[in-house]
Amino acid sequence: MNMQSLWMIAASALFACMGVCVKLGASLFSAAELVFYRGAIALALLWGFVLVRRLSLATPHWRAHLWRGLAGSVSLVLYFHAISVLPLATAVTLNYTSPLFLALILVFWAGERVRGTLYIALALGLAGVALLLRPSFEADQWLGGLAALASGAGAGLAYFHVRQLGRLGEPEWRTVFYFSLASALIGLPWLLASRTVHAVSGQGALLVLGVGGFGALAQLAMTRAYKRGSTLFSASLAYSTVIFASLFGVLLWDEALPLPAWLGIGLIVASGMLASAQSRAPAGQD
Repeated sequence: MNMQSLWMIAASALFACMGVCVKLGASLFSAAELVFYRGAIALALLWGFVLVRRLSLATPHWRAHLWRGLAGSVSLVLYFHAISVLPLATAVTLNYTSPLFLALILVFWAGERVRGTLYIALALGLAGVALLLRPSFEADQWLGGLAALASGAGAGLAYFHVRQLGRLGEPEWRTVFYFSLASALIGLPWLLASRTVHAVSGQGALLVLGVGGFGALAQLAMTRAYKRGSTLFSASLAYSTVIFASLFGVLLWDEALPLPAWLGIGLIVASGMLASAQSRAPAGQD
């Protein structure tokens, strides 16, 4: 297993840990609060890192950071909105169309050649997510469904810009710093518009720290994975977040996994193995 695989799997595990904190924090805070805290706490942690290491935030690539921040933040807001109006499994499954959107962006926007087997790997992973989460959808939930699908498209665009920033030589911490800044700035109006701000203390403080801290670490690991190797290989391994989240559900909430769920896990693992094999094959781009 190469280092890119390890960074992406670490990112998936950290995103799942963040998801646990979001699930636990949902009983104490609104979705708007959680979106804002994710960005603000990550921003504060990274700001402390910048001060301690005496690093420079100056960059000639501010436009790329702006597009990455906007795409990622809008995707995050749409995703949290979708979670609030759709069954969780449905929102997660539609959001995880992001690797497919990323593949389309690489082919039709960036003009890159993509191996056909990587499309198969992405499709296997998405099928595995659907089997594992078994999404449901009601006729009156189409607006929420569009929001979740748009969050997947936005995430795909954000990952494309993460890859571009890596190729421009931007360090991971700077990329994540400006994304966290954008998330906090975009999340703040939503928070103010909700007119509901709960006190943060005790367990709630630990949970929002987990949302921001795990989110920041996950973004750093993910950014390094996209910077150092095949874009679609990293995207296919991102499906493993769903496996980690499902296992947390079994361990923490005694959720049972039926046979279709285990088949879904198998498909996700197969997707990662196929993508890994193709990433080691010679020739071609992502």
